Amino acid sequence: MTDAVEVRPPLPPFTRETAILKVRAAEDAWNSRDPKRVSLAYTPQSVWRNRAEFVTGREAIVEFLTRKWARELDYRLIKEMWAVTENRIAVRFAYESHDDSGNWFRSYGNENWEFDENGLMARRFASINDLPILEKDRRFHWPLGRRPDDHPGLSELGL
Repeated sequence: MTDAVEVRPPLPPFTRETAILKVRAAEDAWNSRDPKRVSLAYTPQSVWRNRAEFVTGREAIVEFLTRKWARELDYRLIKEMWAVTENRIAVRFAYESHDDSGNWFRSYGNENWEFDENGLMARRFASINDLPILEKDRRFHWPLGRRPDDHPGLSELGL
């Protein structure tokens, strides 16, 4: 008996349209704040650089995201496709969250993604900057979970 091959459409080579679908699927998964669910979009040996932290493999991804969402509370994220080639997608994103003292932040970043032939992300490189904001300056107000389809994206929000 052989192991089932994991496939995560859309698959490379990406078009602009399929890359946008891939980015939205990633945004939806991250907004679930479910580390296990998110980890399944990555190869079992996926390599990450997130800020100055290096992560390898799904188990490490789950541990990383569990720590992240324990300190980044009420997390809401918007991703936008920036560029695409055959099996790579560049993404810009912003998310808002607060710490356990109620201090709000908007974090801005860029990610470079590389996918295997089955549509699983093999490499993810993220650069992120944090901006302290006042709660009244928040722009991401949907209920926790998936961003509604009618909520503006980054470009529409001027971010």
